[in-house]
This record gives sequence, C-alpha cells and structure tokens, in this order.
Amino acid sequence: MQNTIKNPIRFVGVGLHSGRPVRMTLEPASAGYGIWFQRTDVLDGDQMLPARWDMVEQSPLCTKLVNGSGVSVSTIEHIMAALAGCGVHNVLVRIDGPEVPIMDGSSAVFVKSILACGLMGQGEKIRAIEVLKPVRAERVDAWAELHPADNLEIDFHIEFADEAIGVQHRTLDMANGSFVRELCDCRTFCRQADVENMQANGLALGGIPGINAVVFDGARVQSGAGLRRADEPVRHKMLDALGDLYTAGMPILGRYVGHRSGHAMTNKLLRALMSDPSAYRVVECTPEMAARLPGAGVRMAEMPAVA
Repeated sequence: MQNTIKNPIRFVGVGLHSGRPVRMTLEPASAGYGIWFQRTDVLDGDQMLPARWDMVEQSPLCTKLVNGSGVSVSTIEHIMAALAGCGVHNVLVRIDGPEVPIMDGSSAVFVKSILACGLMGQGEKIRAIEVLKPVRAERVDAWAELHPADNLEIDFHIEFADEAIGVQHRTLDMANGSFVRELCDCRTFCRQADVENMQANGLALGGIPGINAVVFDGARVQSGAGLRRADEPVRHKMLDALGDLYTAGMPILGRYVGHRSGHAMTNKLLRALMSDPSAYRVVECTPEMAARLPGAGVRMAEMPAVA
C-alpha cells in the first residue's frame, strides 16, 4: 500500500550551484497526493510544483522543476531518489529557496532521516507504470532506453577521459532495498575543468571537494577520504536515474539502460514513453509486485557505514 512519512523531517544546507543557505521540510501527505514541492519564500506567483516529468526543464547539470508562473526548484534528483528508494509515495516538500540542499552530495542524509522517522501505511494500493515495449531517447554520443521487466532494474555505462574515472558499468535489480545498500551514499562528481567553467558562469558556488562533491582531475581524486566505492561515479549516475525516473509520478516497472546518459536524457526518455500510449499502462500493484519495489522493506541496518 501507499506510504507517507510519520512526522515532518527538517533539513538545513546550501544549494550546490547557488551556494545559498536553504531550509527544507518534508511533510506527510494524504494517499494519492503524490510528491509536490512548495516554494515557501515565493510571495508573488504560484508556490506549488508537482514533481512530474512534464514540469521538468531539461538541463545537463540537474533536474529542475518550473511551473506556469516561472517558479522553480532545482537539483531535486537526490531527494527524489531517497523518496523512491525508501518507498515514500506521498509527501509535500516545503523549501525556502530555489535549490534543494546538496548535503553531502548523495542521498544518504535524506535516506537516514526518512528511515529514522518511519513510514505510515495509507490503505490505498500503489499504482505503477508498467513498460510494455522498448522506448529509446538518444543524441550523438549518448542514449537511454526503457524495456519491459517485472520490476525496476537499472543498467548504466559511463565513459570519461579522466583516468580516475575511465569506463564504468553496473547493473542492479532495484528490489528489496538495493538503493539503500548500494547507491544512496554515492556522491555527485565532476571534472576539475568543469568546476572552473561552472564557477566562471556563476554555478557550483556551493560545491566543496571532499565535502559535498568528488572532483576528478586526470588520475587524481580530490576528496579528503577518497572514494566511498571504487565505482562511485557510475553508482551516483544510477542514483540520479532513480530520482529522475520517479518524476514519472509513480514507480516504474521496467529496465532502464543508460549509456553516457544524464538528467536531460532521462527526462527525454520519460517524454517519449508518455507520448506513446501503447508503450505503457498504469497498474495497481498486487502485494507481490509491491514487495519488489525499490523501497519495500528497507531497514536502517541496511544503511552503508559511511552514511
């Protein structure tokens, strides 16, 4: 059945790109509500933004929601991944700035807080999107696909010139807490040249290597304690994919395959899926189906030690 959180959960941090201090609170919501963001600092215009694929402004750097009033919330992917990975279906995210706090660059702080709070079952069946046939989105050097599968699987491949990253590939069945155990602590990353370029353009102002981001420079890893996992970059890409896929509005039953994919490509893929009524159907999950969703049965004991 659908879940919400038992009590409000509060976070304080800074935006990765803006460097601006921000306060964010997760509030319990009723069954069928879904996930909405509310810009509490906006006094003129619509404060409300549904976390939905057709509200996403495509960007290579993050996932950004924009409503009809031009009000936006960016960098939502890590909190969306935490909600998906913990089995939270209904919640109001109240935030007093334009960007979700980056915390440590992963979803670990969000996941740990949600698991500590606990979930409340709401008596209504979970609805999911079942992929019925392959769907693809692509550009010259990258692509992403969705294929039919009994539950969500993520297969991701990345290639970077930096020796410390190189070529990485991982496949995970996202059932039974895989996200919490395998992905939630993996941090956002970038190349040193990209940091310099972004900061020159007024971005990544809140990025601190080793604190909330891993920066790679050739063979060097600029992170005080090094990598949390040998293949942390590809795992973080999988974390992002889970969060971006949750903007479908409900869990997806299908296999996601990404090759050098990112936020914009995953949104393009969701748009391709939703534009073809023959490619999917919405189903009510049986108890057996619900037990295979990413957040089913997760426990605090499954949190990685580093988190």
